[in-house]
Amino acid sequence: MSAVDPRLSINQATIKYADLATALRVTADAGVQAIGLWREPVNEVGLDVATKMLADSGLRFTTHCRGGFFTLPAGAARDAALDDNRRAIDETAALAAAGAEGSTAVLVLVAGGLPEGSRDIVGARERVRDALGTLAPYAQSAGVTLAIEPLHPMFASDRCVVSTLGQALDIAADFAPEVVGAAVDTFHIWWDPQVEEQIARAGREGRIATYQVCDWATPLPADVLLSRHYMGDGVIDFTALTRAVIATGYDRDIEVEIFNADIWSRPADVVVRETIESFARTVSPVLR
Repeated sequence: MSAVDPRLSINQATIKYADLATALRVTADAGVQAIGLWREPVNEVGLDVATKMLADSGLRFTTHCRGGFFTLPAGAARDAALDDNRRAIDETAALAAAGAEGSTAVLVLVAGGLPEGSRDIVGARERVRDALGTLAPYAQSAGVTLAIEPLHPMFASDRCVVSTLGQALDIAADFAPEVVGAAVDTFHIWWDPQVEEQIARAGREGRIATYQVCDWATPLPADVLLSRHYMGDGVIDFTALTRAVIATGYDRDIEVEIFNADIWSRPADVVVRETIESFARTVSPVLR
């Protein structure tokens, strides 16, 4: 088995069916030093228990997934979404404080898609900006960075009206970089002809809050959400993208986040080992 890269973080989505205790155990037992968590498994046990479990694991905390989904027009549903994001900010701050030295308080945001019956994607993006304006002071007071994650355009209608890193940075520009940054996820941005230029811009602006990796392969499954693969099993050039990110001075952990039904069906400890191997082949050589 390959040596474990000290900058590898296992995003909990990669081992989706593992509960929090199992996810922490198999990650630590494999020698991985960091983990990104998801809200649902944390809330299953409660935040107080989750923070103690994380502290006991000795792992660094890299991100919390996810906030966002605030493209709805003004009204009770939008207000509820904003309140839920405030709870997510609180969770992120508590988990980062509980994690090992080097933990980062980053809440990943998926902006949300078009409201039902709407075709106004420009207006939806403006509501994302407005929501960040509402949440930014709260995040700043908690010491949490809100990381806008652009999603591939195939998700623009139902999940995320922010499709490119450039769009995410344009929205983030209204806010201090320690308060609003961007998530750079290879799966979502590899296709963008401006990707290296926008990564460099994100670095200059101090807005790379997290770097996440997984691969893209075709044909896509019927549920395109589950089309992520181990690095090296698809078409993404991890050397070029990772080199571009590292050239900005990014020195944080690098998360592997995979949504794939076949991978999810395997035992969590096997998936962590396979993740370590694929990271060692594709990403680690650029970090040396």
